[in-house]
Amino acid sequence: MIRNALIPLALLGLAVPAQTHANAQAKAPAASHAPSLQQDVEAILATAPKGTRFGLLVVDGNGREIVSLNAEQRFIPASTAKLFTTAAAYALLPDMAQPDRAGGAQVWLEKDSRKGQAGLNVVLFGRGDARMSSAPDCAVNCLAELADAVARSTRQVHDVIGDATFWPDQRWVPGMSWNNIGTDSGTAVAALNLDDNELGLSVRPGAVGQAPQVQVPGYYGLRNEAVTVAAGGQTRLFVERAVNGSELRLYGTIPANAAPWTDRLGVDDPAHYAAWALKELLIARGVKVTGQIRARHRGPALADQVADGASPVPASASGPKPLASLTPPPLAQDVVTINQVSQNLHAQALFRRLGGASQSEQWASAAQRKLLEQAGIDPVGFELWDGSGMSTYNRISPRAAIGLLRWAGRQPWGTDWFASLPIAGREGTLKRRFAGTPLEGNLAAKTGSLNATSALVGTFLSARGQRLFFAIFASDIPARSSALPAMDAALARIAARN
Repeated sequence: MIRNALIPLALLGLAVPAQTHANAQAKAPAASHAPSLQQDVEAILATAPKGTRFGLLVVDGNGREIVSLNAEQRFIPASTAKLFTTAAAYALLPDMAQPDRAGGAQVWLEKDSRKGQAGLNVVLFGRGDARMSSAPDCAVNCLAELADAVARSTRQVHDVIGDATFWPDQRWVPGMSWNNIGTDSGTAVAALNLDDNELGLSVRPGAVGQAPQVQVPGYYGLRNEAVTVAAGGQTRLFVERAVNGSELRLYGTIPANAAPWTDRLGVDDPAHYAAWALKELLIARGVKVTGQIRARHRGPALADQVADGASPVPASASGPKPLASLTPPPLAQDVVTINQVSQNLHAQALFRRLGGASQSEQWASAAQRKLLEQAGIDPVGFELWDGSGMSTYNRISPRAAIGLLRWAGRQPWGTDWFASLPIAGREGTLKRRFAGTPLEGNLAAKTGSLNATSALVGTFLSARGQRLFFAIFASDIPARSSALPAMDAALARIAARN
């Protein structure tokens, strides 16, 4: 709850003139000339980097507008698009609070029918879950459980196949910036996913003049062109990999006394990576693998047929009886992860499920749009091409965002959905924002940041205990600058004056 009715000007990043109390009284404008809240907020936003374009709408619980600025204009929402994804999931997917029996990966054995080959192939079949793990300390939804099932059934297999044909092969969202592909923010999505489709890389300095020591899973080859330099200075390391390439190039410098440098790398073919990881686990269990690692995908032609209404069920979905199937935790738990830490892969995988039997992005988008229109949100106010917010084609108006918040609040699942949002100054992507202000521990919202865009959509209690809903977007932010101080200050002022 708001602790103070007023917020010091210093907390808002505004200068406080040095003057005596008497001078302040003498210079104070008449009460009738005090700026309105609208003027006050616009003045705060005007302190943002030149060229920044803002959209803002704040309403109370009855929908009465408190502040409005370009509320009908459309902005790149960045990760606030995840609010639309997770709300649609609650509305359209059954049993969000129950274990995810429909999404877990399966494993089975099949005869290798290729000429000149003999024996059994092991097939790892994905059904859309994004949470399967190969971590040594994994306790739930673990790839090791499937490896154990294979090891109990046979001591030798030929190929290890990662099968992602449950979904069309649409690994990256339309409109994603090329520079995000290959990073942990833009890793590919598939029906078969493992370890968030990310690989960790750690670099430690070696002897001066020598290459540093690198730890990276053997899935990628490594060309280490980096050099350890004398102590002092900054670490300047870079990693490159061609799209769908298998070799990492590490270059740059690391001082001899530097702390380990780490990075997270995206995976371009999640099904192939999952098959590789399964092979490693099988070998560790004494299962001989005589063949190769392969991946199966549903081709673009079938994806087009699905979009046109053809049967969407791939042949693998009716394949041999599984040796074992995983049951991931409830999707409601994943909504918390998605909204708290803004997990892109999980959001996109959840979005794909909105497509029903087709599991395609086209059908998911159509199902989401139909739902939002039925919820009374003006279709002119939104255009969503993905579920994570990584697409630069996405557009949302502040009014559409407020419409989503108010509609969700009326749904049976609304309380749980709002509870998934990070709390200012406490958790998730808001852990370091609003700390030490009256909005700390009070404001709950989804953040967004992408390509000269910042956004925040959520709710807070005002100084008088009034529940307010807000959506604020900043676009065209100049490079190497930030609009966050102005955005946060504007929200603090609104809270203080209501």
